[in-house]
Amino acid sequence: MEALIYSIYQCVTSVRAYGPETVAGPTAATGLHLTTRESPHAIMRGRRTSAVRVQPLTFLQRPLQEKAVRMFTPVVHFALVFNAAASAQTTPATASAATPNGAATYATVPRLEFNRQAVVRNVPLFLVRDADADNTLDPDELAVTWGPGNASLGRYVKDGSFTPEFAAAYALIAQPVSLDGLATAETARRKAVLEELGQGRPTLVRTTLTDARDVQLVAHLESTARIIERLFAKQRGVHGMDSRIPDGDTASSALFFRNQGPFCEAPKTENDPNCSAVAPRPSKVSGMYPASIQADAGFCAALEKRPDAVALLNPFAIVSEKAGGRATGNPATDELVAVPYQVAYADDMKAVSNELRSAAALLAGDPSEAAFKAYLEAAAQAFLDGSWFKADVAWKAMTATNSKWYLRVAPDEVYEDPCSRKANFAVTFARINQESLEWQRRLEPVKDDMEAALATLAGPPYKARQVGFALPDFIDIVLNAGDSRSALGATVGQSLPNWGPVAESGGRTVAMTNLYTDPDSEAASIEQARSVMCKATADRVDHSPRFMTMSTVLHEAAHNLGPSHEYRVDGKKDGEVFGGPLATTLEELKAQTAALYFSDWLAARGVLSKEDAQNSHLLDVLWAFGHIAAGMVDAQGRPKPYSQLAAIQMGFLNQRGVLVWNAAEKAANGKDTGCFDVDLAKWPAAVDDLARLTFGIKSRGDRALAEKTRDAYVTDGTKWAELRGVIEQRWERAPRASFVYSLQ
Repeated sequence: MEALIYSIYQCVTSVRAYGPETVAGPTAATGLHLTTRESPHAIMRGRRTSAVRVQPLTFLQRPLQEKAVRMFTPVVHFALVFNAAASAQTTPATASAATPNGAATYATVPRLEFNRQAVVRNVPLFLVRDADADNTLDPDELAVTWGPGNASLGRYVKDGSFTPEFAAAYALIAQPVSLDGLATAETARRKAVLEELGQGRPTLVRTTLTDARDVQLVAHLESTARIIERLFAKQRGVHGMDSRIPDGDTASSALFFRNQGPFCEAPKTENDPNCSAVAPRPSKVSGMYPASIQADAGFCAALEKRPDAVALLNPFAIVSEKAGGRATGNPATDELVAVPYQVAYADDMKAVSNELRSAAALLAGDPSEAAFKAYLEAAAQAFLDGSWFKADVAWKAMTATNSKWYLRVAPDEVYEDPCSRKANFAVTFARINQESLEWQRRLEPVKDDMEAALATLAGPPYKARQVGFALPDFIDIVLNAGDSRSALGATVGQSLPNWGPVAESGGRTVAMTNLYTDPDSEAASIEQARSVMCKATADRVDHSPRFMTMSTVLHEAAHNLGPSHEYRVDGKKDGEVFGGPLATTLEELKAQTAALYFSDWLAARGVLSKEDAQNSHLLDVLWAFGHIAAGMVDAQGRPKPYSQLAAIQMGFLNQRGVLVWNAAEKAANGKDTGCFDVDLAKWPAAVDDLARLTFGIKSRGDRALAEKTRDAYVTDGTKWAELRGVIEQRWERAPRASFVYSLQ
């Protein structure tokens, strides 16, 4: 039956796959409607497909499409009814039924289960909410999610009713996955894939476009995002691997799209040798260095010691073997060259440039979007000639006061690079949220004082400088792609760029304020908190997203304060002093420690209330627990910067008696034994000391102390490591947010 239902779905969807897709809205209407589903915890700051050509149906194809839909409609309904009878005991209340007038209705699979199964079945559907509380899925309760295909809501809902294609999709979602008849190894692989997907909770970011020009603009940026996903896949060395997924294995296809590759990333499965979207499980080989040198586990360190290290480790170039040169797999002696991205990925870079120029052309003559147009044009040129720093100037000039949009399309963060040196391609597209202007009003008068305070804590040789950063803009995400689209969790704050004159002058900082705000997620975060905190502490926590936003603002602002990426010790930047991975961890540790410090600092100056500052402390503890639960290293043994900084902070506070473990006391949920209390009276003094330690390491370039500090709180075999294990075990009971996007 599963094979029959899947075949029906494939046939119906393949017939529709080449249909014209249009999005329209009243031209007089303006703006976006954005909604999200998730909560503000277990999240990331800073940091986390082939293009599809839409072809209209010819006059010969249209009758075939209509005939096919008519032919499959009764079969779909037969499958639904037959499946309901065959699985009545295992899948109750999931099949369609007939109303008196003969129309099909859908007694829904529970909402969260529907959304999980839609992912497993690789169907781009999301049940937003049961608006009328009738336990039946209605057409106006459905959203179509963004993905590698070209699905639109019109394929599933037409004239206020569900289409035959939806009937086929619903049947597939309602049918449990069967692994019958598979070989033992393949069964183990697919079970691991299902477990990987099950650790994510699909979380919707929905955008409704109502202005005709916006529809056209977003179409070009969607196309840009698809090309960026392909570029990112090439950087990760996974492009084309999805062709190895067996036909009908929807879960593996879903994993490959969600994780942007075949590898598992969720805590319970990232180290499972069976967990992979393809068989056999491939080795991780970056696309930005020759595969031969990556066989040496120390190849990054070897590259850093070469006389041509500066050129080879340029963030905007791949490393390639020199044509005709020595290539023995030795990273220290092989003849290697740096190839700029615009040369290495020429076709894709030109395609991105064309889409951005087309988007810019739509804004011609509109003075209200002149800054946005200028950035689109500058970015388009950078994709052709590598003028990233020039594009940064135009990007920073686009502000919350001169555009309703936020866009960043560029190679930026280095977390996915095994050497933490190469910038990965990403798209972050959003709508400006004007509430950021209130935070700017609060912090603008004290930003120089914040720099002076941080410089005092850091000590010599660092000296306070005049900071030129603009305080974080608040943005409501529309779409993330490439390196900014994480499998689990999402970036909620970011300061960019990481290099160049704009970075040195303070860059631009944004906080993503429409993520992690829905009731389901708040309930999940409360449950997690009460599983690890003692009742006295848990009862004090206010889970309002505004406190997490405040902490994000301070974290991102701090990236522009004190010794940052561009600061030099004896002429060397932090990557040269500490090595790429440790430098990344230290910069994030600096920013998050500053967030812990400045909340009390601002309260003492009347910018915040003491109560708000203390509540932000509790949410910062929960934020840290979420990252500790993700483990200290990834499946390849590479450090996870946020997890390690969280372990350092919480371990330090544990040693100083701020984070107190009560082994015999019941947690606030009344079930788990052993829990944490937070002694807020001891917080300020302990955080002052942590700030002096962290900022001082950066100021002096003290690699030995940095490694000693990291190892004290990150390594296994300690009492603190045991407590980290408790946090991980309890926290990971709940699935993490896995964001999906809908544009209509």
